[in-house]
This record gives sequence, C-alpha cells and structure tokens, in this order.
Amino acid sequence: MRIFLALFLLLTLSPAKGQNLQAVQIYTDDQLLSLIKENKHLSQVVLDECQLVQDIEARAIKAKKPSYQFLWGDMLAYGVCVKKDIELGLHYMHLAADQGLSEGLEQIGRYYHVGKFMQVDMMQAIVYLKAAAAMNNLAAQIRLVNIYEQGYGSPLDYPMLYSQLHHAVTDDKVVHKKIKQLKKQLATKMPTHVVAAAKKADYTN
Repeated sequence: MRIFLALFLLLTLSPAKGQNLQAVQIYTDDQLLSLIKENKHLSQVVLDECQLVQDIEARAIKAKKPSYQFLWGDMLAYGVCVKKDIELGLHYMHLAADQGLSEGLEQIGRYYHVGKFMQVDMMQAIVYLKAAAAMNNLAAQIRLVNIYEQGYGSPLDYPMLYSQLHHAVTDDKVVHKKIKQLKKQLATKMPTHVVAAAKKADYTN
C-alpha cells in the first residue's frame, strides 16, 4: 500500500515533463559570433535543448543574417537538432561566406583544403582563406602558411600573409609562439627588404 501511495504522490506532485524548462532567449549577433569564434555554437544549441531551432531557421532563411546562416548550415551539415542535410547545410554556409562572414569564409576554405563534405580543391581553398585572412581571421592566416609550405599559391602572396601575421593580435601564448614560427617560415621565402616592407604594410580590412 505504501508503495502505491508513494507512486501516486510522485506522479501527482512531480512537475510535468518539460515544465522545468526555462525559455531560452535568442542569441544576439554578438553572442552568436562569439560562440562561432570559440567553436561553441553547436554545443550551445544542444545545451539549450534545441528550443531555438525555429528562431534560428527564421533568422537564417527569412532575415538572411550571415551569422545565423552559418549556424543553420552547421546544424544541417552535422544533424544537430535537425535532420542531417549536408548539401543544404553547405548551401547556407556558402550564403554566410558570400555575405562576408569571415568564419564562414574560413570554414569553406578549410573544407576545400581537407576535403570535408566535398572534394579537395586547393585553388578554391586559397580563394576563401585569403578572403578570410584579409578580415583578420587568424585561423585562415595560419592555414594559408601551411598551404604555401606545401607548394601551393603564389610567392606574390607571401608578403601580404606575412604582414597579416605580423599585425595579428592574440593573448594566447601558444598561438603567439606559433605565429612567430610561421613568420620565420615565410621570411625564408622572401628577400630581407621584402620582409621589412611587409612589417610596415597593412593588408587587413
């Protein structure tokens, strides 16, 4: 009898499923961009228990916000809170990149470089990564050095990339050390006077 009573009280007094869920506010552009830069945007959508899927979709499709196009594209490509659709996901990633979102440009360039979701295309990778690098996207700048080290690209691009890395700002000691190393690698490919000129130039947007 006590067991049945306990079960009855548990069922009647416990909150209904989902009742404890707190309404999640849609992200501001600054909040979303911060999440994207830290690569936490997908995990945040999951942490928010997929409550914002319709809002995210609306801002990507109807409002055409590049940060939300990027997020929606990633959600589709990886099947996060929605049915997986790689082709459609890439479509929205491209839309974000076409609107000049540096993270979108870097991601598309990275995918072309490593063959993620698409065939490897080094020329396309360089095009997207150079565009992102010009917008101070450090990940794109670092990847470009590695690509140039593999023999791709033009030596005419070395001074621009060196200058971008020279003016890069980071408080991460590991990344700072990496930048210093990459600059040395690039410097060996250029005459001294070209390196000196690159330090003074500013090719970023």
